[in-house]
Amino acid sequence: MQDMSGRVCLVTGATTGIGKEAARALVGMGAEVVMAVRDEAKARATVAELGGATSYVLCDFTRLASIRAMCAQVKERHPKLHVLLNNAGALFVSREETVDGFEKTFALNHLGYFLTTKLLLDRLIESGTKERAARIVNVASAAHQQPIRGLDFDDLMATRSYGTGALQYGKSKLANVMFTYELARRLERAPVTTNCLHPGVIASGFAHNQPGVVSFLAGMIAPFMWTTEKGSRTSVKLVSSAEVEGVSGKYFDEKGRERRSSKVSYDEAHQKRLWEESEKLCLSGRA
Repeated sequence: MQDMSGRVCLVTGATTGIGKEAARALVGMGAEVVMAVRDEAKARATVAELGGATSYVLCDFTRLASIRAMCAQVKERHPKLHVLLNNAGALFVSREETVDGFEKTFALNHLGYFLTTKLLLDRLIESGTKERAARIVNVASAAHQQPIRGLDFDDLMATRSYGTGALQYGKSKLANVMFTYELARRLERAPVTTNCLHPGVIASGFAHNQPGVVSFLAGMIAPFMWTTEKGSRTSVKLVSSAEVEGVSGKYFDEKGRERRSSKVSYDEAHQKRLWEESEKLCLSGRA
């Protein structure tokens, strides 16, 4: 990992799990870390724990208005932004809707990444250089391989067929991968790179907010999972390592190795359509 002194890094979902460990690692490398988080009490505690040049902005990533307000605050406070680590996400067992009328898993895990990136993209482009590009890293998951037929663009909000929470989570993670590939093409001439990753199966608080069997199983298999520190390593590598300078539009596994993602994720027509549909949804505020 290279020195991150002078680099401003925005990490979403940074008070728990791999987001917190990534923030900790970046602070240790000298970066100024801004945490975009929902819980102010946890944010204050994390700032005190990590020390260094850390700060926070509040954001509920299930609400478009909150994302817009957070991004405006980041741009007002920080003339430069060199790293965006899109990490905040969750799995919901049953179908829920956000205040904007979106299915909650898709809204949080994909539209949260998409709108945050879109609103901060100009600042990232301004901050990158030919010698050292700005970086956008999207935490996806191997779960993106579950929806083998890809995304149903006629039912992105899963109003007809929610299935299981795990399947909808997989669809949202497929959207992360496809979004990364489309974004990389659009940034080919800009001093910004973007990549995505599978962090591994992590022993964190993920899924423990869900009732019944999902929370129970998460607790049962936790001893066999990776630690949050280990699970954060690929994220940290992709936002900081000289080894991936100039690398863009790739998918990496939990050991930091470049890998092929699922077959359907490479459909460029579907990547473009996902971008267009996401723009419409973010503008409309309704599904």
